[in-house]
Amino acid sequence: IQLHARMGPFTRMKSGFLPAIIVTFVLLQLLFLLNMCYLHATQYRSLTRSHNFKVLYVDYDGGVIGKSVSDAYQDLRGDSFPTLHEVTPSKYPQPSDIRDAVCRGEYWGAIYAKSDGSVNLTSALESGASTPTSLAYVWNGARYPVFSQSVVYSNLLKLIQTTRSTYYDNNGSSVATTANFSIPATLKAFTDPIQAEQLNIKETEEGTRVFYNTISMAMPIVQQFFYMLALNGIGSVFDAFTKLSWKTNALLRLTVSILYTFVGALCMTGYIWAYRETWHQTGSHFALTWMILWLLMHINILFFDITTAFVEIQWMPYIVLTWVILNVASTITPFEMSPAFFRWGYALPSHEAYQVLMQIWSGGCHNRLYQALPIMFSWWIIGVPTSVFAMYYRCRKAVAEVELSDCEIQEKNVATENQTVTEIHGSDGEWRGNEDEVQALPVQRFD
Repeated sequence: IQLHARMGPFTRMKSGFLPAIIVTFVLLQLLFLLNMCYLHATQYRSLTRSHNFKVLYVDYDGGVIGKSVSDAYQDLRGDSFPTLHEVTPSKYPQPSDIRDAVCRGEYWGAIYAKSDGSVNLTSALESGASTPTSLAYVWNGARYPVFSQSVVYSNLLKLIQTTRSTYYDNNGSSVATTANFSIPATLKAFTDPIQAEQLNIKETEEGTRVFYNTISMAMPIVQQFFYMLALNGIGSVFDAFTKLSWKTNALLRLTVSILYTFVGALCMTGYIWAYRETWHQTGSHFALTWMILWLLMHINILFFDITTAFVEIQWMPYIVLTWVILNVASTITPFEMSPAFFRWGYALPSHEAYQVLMQIWSGGCHNRLYQALPIMFSWWIIGVPTSVFAMYYRCRKAVAEVELSDCEIQEKNVATENQTVTEIHGSDGEWRGNEDEVQALPVQRFD
C-alpha cells in the first residue's frame, strides 16, 4: 500500500513509461560510448605508426655527406620515425623528379644530398671557401597540414641535425687535424658543415588549417540534417505529402536540396577564404572548392532525405551522431596513423571530398581523382533515385495515416451515436426519451 501511494503519480501513466525511460537511458549511453570509442581507437598508439610515413632519399653526392645521412637514419630508425626509402639517382635523375614524386603523393617528403656536396665542404675546410647547401628536403604543407608539419617536417629537421652529429663522429677528428682554423670561413664550415634548404610545395600556415579536416567535415552533415528536419516539418504542417502527388513532392524536394546545398557550399567556401590569412589561393581554386563541397553537401542531404523517410524521428539522433563520427574519423588523421581496420573509411564521402580538397589547395598535387570522384558519384547516383522512392513511400504513408485517422473518427462518431440511442431507450429497448431527444437522434434513411 505504501509503495502504491508513493508511485501514485505514475499509476495514471501507461505501463511502459518507466521502461521507456530506462531503455532510452541505456541506448544513449551506449551510442556515445561506442562512437567515442571508435573515434579514440583511430588515434590509439598513433605515434608508434609514424613509420608508415614514407620519405624518399636520393644520394646525388656519393661522398661523406650522403653516407652521413644514411648513418643518421640508422640511428633514428624506429616505429616513431618515418621510413626512409633510399633510391638510386638513376630513378630520379633530377631534383625536380623528387619534387614531382612528393607532389604526386608517392612519398610524404623527400631529402637528397646534392651533387658534389662533400667536395665543396672539403674545399671550404681547406681553403676557406663559402659552404654551399649540401642537402635539400621537400614536403607538402597542404597535405594534412598539422600532421605534415608535426610528423614529416619536424622529423626531416631531426634527420638533418642527426646527420651533422654523425658527420662529426665519422670525420671530426681527421678534419680537425688538417683544417686551417685561422681562416674564419674555415671555422664556420667546421662548426656548421651540413646546411640544408627547404622546398615546401604549398605553404599552409594559417591558424584555421586545424579546422579543414575536423569541424569543417562535420558541419556539412549537421547543416543538411537540420534543413531536412525543417523540410519534413513544413511538409507535414501544410499537408504537402497528401495534397501534392509524390512526383511533385520529389521534384520540389530535389530542386530545393540542390539550391540549398549550392548556397551552403558557397557560404562554407566563403568563410574558408575569408580567414585564409596569407595562404595563397586563386579564383579557380575557390570555384573548385565550391563545387566539391556542393557535391559533398548534396550527398549528405540525400542521405538524410532517405533515412528520415524510413526511420522514426526518435531514432534519428543515433544515425546522425554515428554518421558524423564515422565521416570525421575518416578525415581527422591520415590513415597511416590509424590501425589498418579503419581504412574502410575510403568508402565514406567526407574522406574522398577532403582528398580532392587537398589536391585543389596544393595546386594539383596528391591527385586522387581516379578514386575520389567514382566513390562520391556512386553515393550521389544511388542517392538520387533512392530519395525519389523515399518520397513515394513518405507520401503513401502520409495518405494511409490520413485515411486511418478518418476511419477512427467515423468509428468514434458511430460509437457516440450508439451510446446516445442506448441512453434514451435503455438496455431493455423500452422508450424513455421525450420529443426533444427524438429530434436530436440521427436520422437513418431506408430506401
